[in-house]
Amino acid sequence: MCKKPSTVHLIERLDYSNLLGMDCNLKNGSLKEEILYLEMLQFKSKFPRQILLGRVGDFYEAVGIDACILVEYAGSNPFGGLRTDSIPRAGFPVVNLQQTLDDLTHNSYSVVSAAIQWCIVEEVQGPAQAQSTKRRFVSGHAHPGNPYVYGLVGVDHDLDFPEPMSVVGISHSARGYCINMVLEIMKTYSSEDCLTEEAVVTKLRTCRYHHLFLHTSLSRNSRGTSSRGKFGEGGLLRGECRSRHFEWFDGNPISDLFVKVKELYGLDHDVMFRNVTVSSGNRAQPLTLGTFTQIGVIPTDGIPSLLEVLLLPHCTGLPVLYVRDLLLNPPSYEIASKIQATCKLLSSVTCSIPEFTCVSSAKIVKLLEWKEANHIELCRIKNVVDEILHMHRTPELQEIVEHLIGLTWVATGLEIDLKTLVAGCEIASGKIDKIISLDGNKDQKVSSFTAIPDEFFEDMESEWKGRVKAIHINDVLTSVDEAAKALHLAVTEVFAAVVFGLKAFVRNHNVEIFYCREQKAVWFKIPYHWYLSTLSIGSPGEEHIEQLKYAVDSKGRKVGDELFTTGMVEDALSRYHEANAKAKARVLERLRGLSAELQSHINIIVFSSTLVVITKALYAHVREKEEMGFSYNSRIPGA
Repeated sequence: MCKKPSTVHLIERLDYSNLLGMDCNLKNGSLKEEILYLEMLQFKSKFPRQILLGRVGDFYEAVGIDACILVEYAGSNPFGGLRTDSIPRAGFPVVNLQQTLDDLTHNSYSVVSAAIQWCIVEEVQGPAQAQSTKRRFVSGHAHPGNPYVYGLVGVDHDLDFPEPMSVVGISHSARGYCINMVLEIMKTYSSEDCLTEEAVVTKLRTCRYHHLFLHTSLSRNSRGTSSRGKFGEGGLLRGECRSRHFEWFDGNPISDLFVKVKELYGLDHDVMFRNVTVSSGNRAQPLTLGTFTQIGVIPTDGIPSLLEVLLLPHCTGLPVLYVRDLLLNPPSYEIASKIQATCKLLSSVTCSIPEFTCVSSAKIVKLLEWKEANHIELCRIKNVVDEILHMHRTPELQEIVEHLIGLTWVATGLEIDLKTLVAGCEIASGKIDKIISLDGNKDQKVSSFTAIPDEFFEDMESEWKGRVKAIHINDVLTSVDEAAKALHLAVTEVFAAVVFGLKAFVRNHNVEIFYCREQKAVWFKIPYHWYLSTLSIGSPGEEHIEQLKYAVDSKGRKVGDELFTTGMVEDALSRYHEANAKAKARVLERLRGLSAELQSHINIIVFSSTLVVITKALYAHVREKEEMGFSYNSRIPGA
C-alpha cells in the first residue's frame, strides 16, 4: 500500500527473515554487532503489531519495515538518503515525538494510519561512562484514542486527551446481530444483542473504534454454509465494511475477542475486562440511522446540529458527548425519569454551584495507571472529588446528588452508593491535599541573584518548585538554595576579576554574563580582540584573565570565540545542576507515589468524574432551555 517513491526504494532493501525486516548483509544490518537492533528485535517479538520507535540520543529511530511505515505515513525522511548499501532507517528529533504521534493518531487521515500502533522505547537517563552500553525500556504505547503519556508527570501543561476508541466485534445468532465493544484503556466491555442489521450499521457509524473484528458466524447463511464475501442478510453491513479495515475471528464472540484485544495491545493473559453492559429491557428503541442524520444528531452537511441548541454555547467536550450518547442510546424509562427529575431540581437551584471540573475518565485511568499524573491533573482530580463533597454537604443539592448516583451507575457500570462515594472522595481529597502544593510558589521562591540572569534560575527551578509541599522536599530545597548561592559567589568573583583586568586595558569594558538556554549554562561574553590584546600587552589584571578558558557544549565542542568560563564556575555550575536534578527527581517521585496511592481509589475517582460531567450536561441543558423560554411548569411558548 506504500506509494511514495522514497518508501518504494526502502522496501526493495527489506528482508523478511526476521520481524524487523532487516537484511543482515547490508551496512549496519548485523544483529550480532548492532546491540541496538538486537534489542529492537527483542521488543518487536513482544509487540509484533506495533511500530517501534527507539530513542538514540536526540532522535527516535525506526528500522526495517517500521522505517518504511514512518516514511510513508509520518512524513519522515530516510536516514542516509536513498543509498542502497544500508538497511532502511528513518526517524525524527526527540522534540517532534508528540507532534508526530498526534498527527497520525488524532487526524487518522487514512485507513492505515488510523490502525497504526506505536511502541516507544526510551533510553535510561543518567550519568554513564564513555563506551558503556545504554539500557532501554518500553516507555509506553500510543494509538488513536490512547496517547503517549511518558514524561507528562514532569511537565507543567495539560494533555489533550482524545475520546477513547474501542475494539469492536460483530457476530450473528438466531437472536439477531450482536456488537461487543472493548475499551483497552479502561479494561471494560459492553455487549448488545438482538440487533437488526441497520442497528449494527448505525452503531458502527456513530462510534469511534480502533479495530473491527467480524465473527465467522456472519458468513454463515440460513443453509449453514459459509461465504465470507456475502456476509450480512440485507447487504447493509457488507457495504458498510467494504470501505473499512477488518479482520475475521472464530470461537466465542466475547472471550475470543478478548484474546484478540490482548494480542493486539500486548496485554498479559491474566488481564480482566469489567462488564459495563446495561440491560436493554424496558426502554425505547433507538431511532433509525436516517432519522439520526435528519435531526442533526450525526454531523451531516447542510443540517444544523441538534446538540448545539440543547446546551449552553460555552458547554463543550465531555458534557456534549454524554447528551449525544443519550440520544443515540435511549436509557430505560426508569433512568429517563431520574434525568427529568434531576433537571427539575436543577432548574430551581438558588444556591451557589460548583464549576463542575470535567476530566475524562479514560485520561484519569491512563495517567494514574502509568503514574504520569502531574500536579495540574492531580489538582483537577481534587477539584472533582471536592465538588462531589460540596454538593453532598449543601442541603439544596443533596437530593440532586442522590438522583445522579443512578445515572452515573448506568454510564460507568460501577455500583457505588452515596455513602461509599462520599467516604472515598474524602480520602482521595485528603491524600492529594497532603502532598500537592495548592498555593503554588508561595513557599518555594525561584532563586534570584543580581549577577546571574533570572531566566537561568527560572528555567532550571520552575520545572519542579511549587508542585509538592515543601515539607516533603526540605532537604533538597536547602541543597539547591546553597548550590545557587555558591554559583552566584563563583560567578561574581570571576566577573569582578575579569572586569578588573580589562579596566587596565580599556576604559569602557563590554563584559556580560551570558545565559545559554540550549546548554543550560552561564558563561562570560568578552569581545575576542579585547581578550587577545589584553594578554599580549601584559596588563596588571593578566593573572585574572588567564583563568578564563573557552566555553564548550555538552559534547566538548567550543561554542564560540567570545564565550568563556573558568574551572571554579564550571564546578559550581555542575554542583548546582546536580542539586537541581536531585530535587526534581524527588518531586517526581512524590507525584508518582501519589498516583500509586490513588490507584486504590480509581473506581471512586472515575465515578466522581462521570457524575460531575453528567451534572454539568444536565445543568447546561436546563439553563439553555430556560433562556429560550421553556419551563417544566408551563406550556411551550406558542404551543
